[in-house]
Amino acid sequence: MSESNDTDEKTRREVMFLDFDGVIHRLGAVRTQHGIRSASPSITLFEFAPVLVELLEPHVRVEIVLSTSWVPALGFQRARDALPATLRNRVVGATYHSKFADADGWPTMERGRQVLRYVWTHRLTRWLAIDDDVKGFGDQLSHVVQCDESLGLGDIGTQDALRIRLAEQFG
Repeated sequence: MSESNDTDEKTRREVMFLDFDGVIHRLGAVRTQHGIRSASPSITLFEFAPVLVELLEPHVRVEIVLSTSWVPALGFQRARDALPATLRNRVVGATYHSKFADADGWPTMERGRQVLRYVWTHRLTRWLAIDDDVKGFGDQLSHVVQCDESLGLGDIGTQDALRIRLAEQFG
């Protein structure tokens, strides 16, 4: 009976896959000898974190899985720890792991394929991805909110779309 409960609990998980660049801040970031910096000096990294925190507030069960190039570049812990604490505390994993047999090819794998592999492996039914890249999601686009990389979550239309999708997926 406990195996059935474990399976039920897994499928009841509420998971949001989060990209960083073009989503939680505009454009991208670069790795320098002084750490990660915004690709544009006028942009602050994680500038839209407060927006995401507010949108997630009614959805207390939503866990975050990182689906960002920051994880293979920096490692899971450093990528997670770059987030403000209010978001960091929701992070439960990442789509990338260095132990994957195809870890070397991960940077060239379509983002949707990365996310869907996690979805299928963990048998998720309640999930949502927020990303500026929707390649590889196939017929699962109803689970995706696409951001314009130059606006990220600073765009009111994207915020509205995310609010709607959060309600659809997680009640």
